[in-house]
Amino acid sequence: MASISETHIENRERVQPDDTNNYGTAHGGNIVKWMDEVGAMSAMRHAGESCVTVHVDGFNFKRPVPQGDTCLIESYAYETGQTSIRVRLQVYREYPRTGEREQTTETHFVFVAIDENNTPVDVPDLAVESDRCRQLRDEALDRESDD
Repeated sequence: MASISETHIENRERVQPDDTNNYGTAHGGNIVKWMDEVGAMSAMRHAGESCVTVHVDGFNFKRPVPQGDTCLIESYAYETGQTSIRVRLQVYREYPRTGEREQTTETHFVFVAIDENNTPVDVPDLAVESDRCRQLRDEALDRESDD
């Protein structure tokens, strides 16, 4: 059984010309793809199995990520069902020279653990072993209830 903090993943993608729309900012579809990939890594880290996306909460892109900046994606599992894992995802525009960040979007995805036959399999409960884990879980649940 993994703890919430053990599922925490932070990944960065430098926004290149091929990643942009006609306004010179990261294409929303690319950001969603990167979120899906990082979210699945958090889910798989907990499940110990392959995981597939079954639900995506809504998106509100608050600000763009310009070409040349970094798209920082933070992800962690915060709740489980019998075969499902809820993962919080937060995206930031990060200035590569300073590390300064601005949040651009936030959502949650639901993944289901599957075996080699693509059949859903049970996942263990998620451990809340520290104050930090409790804080992360509570923030995710609070954000979910605001939707």
